[in-house]
Amino acid sequence: MTFEQTNQGFVIGLEGRVDSNNAAEVEKEIFAQLEGKEHLPIVIDAEKLEYISSAGLRVILHMRKINPDLCITNANSAVYEILEMTGFTEMMKVGKAYRVVSIEGCEEIGRGANGTIYRIDQDNVVKVYNYPDALDDIQHEREVAKLALILGIPTAISYDVVRVGDSYGSVFELLNASSFSKILSTQPEKMDWCVDEYVEMLKRIHNTLVPEGKLPDLKETFLDYADFLKGYLPDEPVQKLRALIEAVPHDDHMIHGDYHTKNLELQGDEVLLIDMDTLAVGHPIFELASMFNAFIGFSELDHNIIKEFQGFDYPTAETFWHKVLVAYLGTEDEAYIQSVENKARILGYTRLIRRAIRRDEISTEQGKEAFEFRKEQLFKLLDETDSLLFERKEEKTEAANELVVDADTEKLAEVNAFISRYLEAAECSVKTEMEILLAVEEIFTNVASYAYTEEKGKAIIRVMLSDRPSSITISILDWGIPYDPLAKEDPDVTLSADKRDIGGLGVFLAKQVMDEIDYERTDGQNILTMKKILA
Repeated sequence: MTFEQTNQGFVIGLEGRVDSNNAAEVEKEIFAQLEGKEHLPIVIDAEKLEYISSAGLRVILHMRKINPDLCITNANSAVYEILEMTGFTEMMKVGKAYRVVSIEGCEEIGRGANGTIYRIDQDNVVKVYNYPDALDDIQHEREVAKLALILGIPTAISYDVVRVGDSYGSVFELLNASSFSKILSTQPEKMDWCVDEYVEMLKRIHNTLVPEGKLPDLKETFLDYADFLKGYLPDEPVQKLRALIEAVPHDDHMIHGDYHTKNLELQGDEVLLIDMDTLAVGHPIFELASMFNAFIGFSELDHNIIKEFQGFDYPTAETFWHKVLVAYLGTEDEAYIQSVENKARILGYTRLIRRAIRRDEISTEQGKEAFEFRKEQLFKLLDETDSLLFERKEEKTEAANELVVDADTEKLAEVNAFISRYLEAAECSVKTEMEILLAVEEIFTNVASYAYTEEKGKAIIRVMLSDRPSSITISILDWGIPYDPLAKEDPDVTLSADKRDIGGLGVFLAKQVMDEIDYERTDGQNILTMKKILA
């Protein structure tokens, strides 16, 4: 055994086997070392522990009685399995041991604010974090990536956590994938294809509604950026900057937060979004600001930066950025495009100026020149801008968590398959899934049969998962005649068959199997929303 007092607390290193043969001796030595140190956090380092029996587990329980925050680190798979089977992983924090991965000689395929992504073999990549204490951030990224996948955004989920040098990394399977940056740099003739796919994914992200409280709000982040500039820049422009950000309404639609071409991968025929730790919610202007920085802002004064970062030259970046704005905004009106770009520039320069101050970049001649240029541009744009809001000129792309189908009973199988995907992700029971699909069938059949009097119209199926508590909310929308199916009185199911009215059982059944059901008529739409608690 080893004993060491560190900034983590009092670290006890267990070695070899701890079983009935030596548990009493191990416990005696541990408690002798702990004398006078009971106030310190206790950490058991299990890196060299090969086996532990029930006798050894009792030693740990005795230690936990004097220190309820006791934790175990670096447990190998065999030891971790024992701790998991006996409930210790529920009782205390237990960290697994991590295999070691080397990135020496590996191709860099992406880089973000928090880490760099390397291809470690043909099938796998690893995202290496920039700082040693990254386990909480890795867990956060895995959780938000799972959330994005459940909401319909195609992404890769980390299947392993590894040690890389002094830090940690997340391993993802990306079989023979190529980033859009690599495609643009090696196949410039595919520029328009890249633009189309890039914008399609961007719209899909921005049309995806996120359950309240699941992701941070980028508006709050940018308000903090503005507040940071107080004391560094004159009061008047900073106050206007903050007022412009404050006037942007809260928005629970998804934002990637670091959406550039190295974070979009083509794997076979599928486009995948990666590097999900910056996922947030907010108005799209905050996304456009980070995109402006990625393609223009960072490289505006030094065109070598874009080449080093993305792999293609500055003229390519300018062309791509402009084409993306045209496609995303749905217009070729240059004056309008420029006005939206200027809004993005305001927020982009805000972030770059703050970054320069925090990193003391203004202590160098080049850094000071960039700082003065961006400050001058920011002040000029603030004078010319009264709002950060804008609108896209085309109809919204179908959201990732929505299915648009013909209001026709022949589409019921497609509707059921769409909803079942979410129920599977939520690990829903067979019984509960059957009840939910029964309710959906009854309401969708109602819409298909009665919403449209002449030609068939469209219906939207919108799905939202939540874990507080675990539940699914399903909305069925149509543009048919106004009709509230809940207004009709429930049938009297106690009557004999010859006395009952025909019909009305479908909505009644939906009410019985779902926990909540509501109707509203908004903006020419019938919207029926059902909620079911899953656990």
